[in-house]
Formats: sequence, structure tokens, C-alpha cells
Amino acid sequence: MYEVGMVRTQGEAAKRASLELGILNTRVKNEILESMADGLLAEEKTILEANAVDMEEGRKNGLRNSLLDRLLLTHDRIAQMAEGIRQVAGLPDPVGRILSGANLPNGLTITKISVPLGVIGIIYEARPNVTADAIALCMKSGNAVILKGGREALHSNKAVSDVLIAYGEKAGLPQGAVQFVNVPDRAAVDELIHLEGLVDVVIPRGGAGLIKNVVHNASVPVIETGAGVCHTYVDAYANVPMAVDIAMNAKVNRPSTCNAMETLLVHKDIADAFLPAMLDAYKKAHVTILGDARTQSYSCDVQPATEEDWATEYGDLRLSVKVVDSLEEAVAHIRRYSTGHSEAIVTDNYENARKFQQLVDAAAVYVNASTRFTDGFEFGFGAEIGISTQKLHARGPMALPELTTTKYLVNGNGQVRK
Repeated sequence: MYEVGMVRTQGEAAKRASLELGILNTRVKNEILESMADGLLAEEKTILEANAVDMEEGRKNGLRNSLLDRLLLTHDRIAQMAEGIRQVAGLPDPVGRILSGANLPNGLTITKISVPLGVIGIIYEARPNVTADAIALCMKSGNAVILKGGREALHSNKAVSDVLIAYGEKAGLPQGAVQFVNVPDRAAVDELIHLEGLVDVVIPRGGAGLIKNVVHNASVPVIETGAGVCHTYVDAYANVPMAVDIAMNAKVNRPSTCNAMETLLVHKDIADAFLPAMLDAYKKAHVTILGDARTQSYSCDVQPATEEDWATEYGDLRLSVKVVDSLEEAVAHIRRYSTGHSEAIVTDNYENARKFQQLVDAAAVYVNASTRFTDGFEFGFGAEIGISTQKLHARGPMALPELTTTKYLVNGNGQVRK
């Protein structure tokens, strides 16, 4: 049960721990991470039992299949979580990097270095793997973390965080450095996003509603992540088999993720060659298609798309499809409805590819590849804390370097300003 002030108490503990955590050397941080990874494997039975409770409650509450898939933990998924933590341990330490320096005419030397952000609040929905990823990334980057997961994964997230805290503290993790908010109440979120002076930044991960609520109501800095109305544009000069493969992967591979395609745009000159095969493939994969009038003419299974559909992140096997007259119309549609996450063009025309990448404003803009690659691991960054769709501080997959800020070290020998 939520009690007023509970999250503030956790914030105070995290703030104290962050001062110690921020100066731990790389060796100790890596030992903490290795111990955490060992703990996940050693306590697998406990974690799976907790996850089974969440899965049962999710089914009873009518949680859709795509969300149940994100919630589910298995032996293999726990092993992957442990391996992800070990990979973070193997990455370069982002803290203390010398970013630039200068010797001034007055004799002062200035060195710009990277330092931890401090205390990070992470608010997320039904994905227990985020718990492990977030803790690992925050530990390696020297940040304390306060985790507020969704009600759907409450038991799973608590089990994972309890294990990582216990095994981390055995290896030197400062007490209080990882805090888990063990209540489902929204009031806890409200308290967390108003902890000025204790929490340095909040990162929301989840659906558009969650992100909007945090961005609009927080009084601490927020890094906006996740919302993904992603598009794939099949150009007039596309290789049709390649386009079918890419559009299939972008929608069907994992439809619940933020980098999954939600709208497919097709140039009118290639629609006859592309859409019949594409729509048939989607039908076999049980994808519900909502399309404009021209798309509907290719199949009686296509339902009419509404204005709301073009702006919707389905997170499921649903897809909006529109036939366009030109690359310019495709770009205009993307500019209107995109959330700035990931956009793609399929084309063999170099000039069109170059033009698309110049005109489309998003964190990741692809040519001849699936939007599903927008991911810290796929980009070679290890795990990620989220995909930033804003432009200040960080944009795109946020990994270790993005969890640091900067400090200037200024050394002199008695200089005073005149």
C-alpha cells in the first residue's frame, strides 16, 4: 500500500548512495555486475515463480497477447538477461573520460570529463528485462536508480530487483543505490517525478499515455523515450522481394516493441507489383490491415483507416497502409504523424534514398533495412536504457555514454579575474 513520502525516502537513500557509487572504480563496478549476473541464474526458480503470478493475473485481466509476450520470462530469457549484464560489464567505463581540454593564455588549464548524472528515475511498463538492463547500465555509469515498473509485472520486477540488489551488495554495491518502488499506485509516480534535488532525471519507457503524463507533469528533467509511430516507405524504385521482407520483419518480428512499423506507405507506381504479395503475406501472419481507399481496392480484407489510425502506435498485429503519389507525399505524411523514432525507405534509387534521409527528421532513418534495428544491442552499444525521441542531451538508443553528463576541471596557480 502506498504511503505519502515513501518514494521521497527512497530518493533520499538513492541520493546518499549516488555519492559513493559515482566514485567507484571500474574493477569494483564490473565485479558488482558479474555478481548480479550470477544471481539471476542462481535465483531463476524464484524469479520464474514470481513471473508466473504476473502471467496468471495478466491473462485474467485480459492483457493482450503482445503484452503477455513482453511480460513472459523463461529460462532462456533469464539467461539472456544475465548475459546482457555481463556484456555491460565488458563495455568501456563511460565515467571519467577526457572529452576535451585547453590551456588558456592566462595559464589556466581546463579539462572536460564525463561524470554520472546522479540519480535516475525510470518508469516503465510490462517488461521485466528492463529492470535488469536499467540496473546494469546505471551501475556501470555510476548512477543510483529508482525503478517504478507497471502493475502488470510487479511481482516479476520485484523478484529481479531483489536478486540484483542482494547479489550486488555482496560485491560492493552501496546500500540504497538501487531502489524499487514496490506499489502499483500512480501516486508513487507523481511523487517520483516531483523529487527536485533528489532525482536528477526521469526516463519514462512505455506507451504514449505514460510518456505524455510524465512529460507534462514532471518538475524534474525528463528524457522522452519510446513512443514509436514508425513508417516504412516503399519507393517506386524498390526491389519488391526486398521490400516484402523488410515490411514483414518491421511489423511481425516483434509488434509490441517501439521500433516496430505502424504505417506502410507505398508509391502508386509499384503498388500493383508489391501490395498483392504483401497483403497476402500479412494475412497469413494474422495482421489486421487498415488502409486508404486505394489500398482497400487490392483486398476485401482491408478495413478503412481513420485519421486516428495514422497517428496510432498499435503495439500489436495491426498496420495502417497508404498508397502515395510521390516521395514528397510520403515525407509529408511522415512529418505529420511520426513520433521521431525510426523511419525507413526501400529503394534502389540513390538520389531518393539520400533525399529521404535528408528530409525525414527522426532519431534513426533507414535505407533498405527494417526499423526493428533501432536498439542499443543491435547498434553495438550493449543494453539500452531507452530510445530517446527528443533532441536535447540524447537522441536514439541511450546506452552508457548517454547516462553521463560533463564536468569541467579547472586548474590554476593563483589566477584572479580582472
